[in-house]
Amino acid sequence: MDGMDRGWSGLPPKAGVGYKPRHLEDILAAPGPVAWVEIHAENYMVDGGPAIAGLRRIAERFPVSCHGVGLSIGSEGPLDAEHLGRLARLVSWLDPASVSEHLAWSGHGGGYLADLLPLPCDEATLARVSDHIDEVQERLGRRILLENPSNYLGFCSSTMAEVEFLGAVAARTGCGLLLDVNNVHVSAVNGAYGAEAYLDAFPLALVGEIHLAGHEIEADEGGGPLLIDAHNNPVADPVWTLYARVLARSGPLPTLIEWDNDVPAWPVLAAEAARADAVLAKCRA
Repeated sequence: MDGMDRGWSGLPPKAGVGYKPRHLEDILAAPGPVAWVEIHAENYMVDGGPAIAGLRRIAERFPVSCHGVGLSIGSEGPLDAEHLGRLARLVSWLDPASVSEHLAWSGHGGGYLADLLPLPCDEATLARVSDHIDEVQERLGRRILLENPSNYLGFCSSTMAEVEFLGAVAARTGCGLLLDVNNVHVSAVNGAYGAEAYLDAFPLALVGEIHLAGHEIEADEGGGPLLIDAHNNPVADPVWTLYARVLARSGPLPTLIEWDNDVPAWPVLAAEAARADAVLAKCRA
């Protein structure tokens, strides 16, 4: 990665929100505590039109994080070269402060599944994911961040813990990590393990961005809680508690409020960002 090092992230260690075009004028007129925004890359892989015009206006005012959901980093087959090319063109003109993707797969055999599916944490997956990240970073000419997934099941074939796996990927590729605290909580409840222990073992020195989001609570076949990473609610209290625990170790980090479904009016989203900003301010103090 010689010549490509921009650090883990160029984002300020403050609160950001996922940008939605419906909020464009509100963000520009009254951003409140919001210091940066994040986009889903796949929504802007076009040459022009209203979406790009709005994004250009936002990028003139705020640092932008470019978060991909469709590269399918964990796929067994090769990366989609056309998709990667579209991402490279977007990154070239937007010049975002950060680029990230998920530890997941969403495509196979030319088909695409509109979900982020989990992977076993073993040597074969480690090699494949690392090769794909190397390819992405070489194509983009910069480091990316890799996000920990939401899990709804475990793999008997896994030979290492997820935290160990993420650290190994970062060591092989030079990438950074994106810590989604809601994903940690969702996975821990679904997998019946301790979120605190997971976070205590997480390599926070590699983290360039934090995500906070809401989730749905359903019931599994046995009547126990099943959490769904739905991004359609305010951040839950247990997630706020875990977030404060992380910052106590790491210090302030760029923190995103993700709200992608049942998107509320701007004042509601801004209030969530203000809550994150208050936790960050307490950490700085």
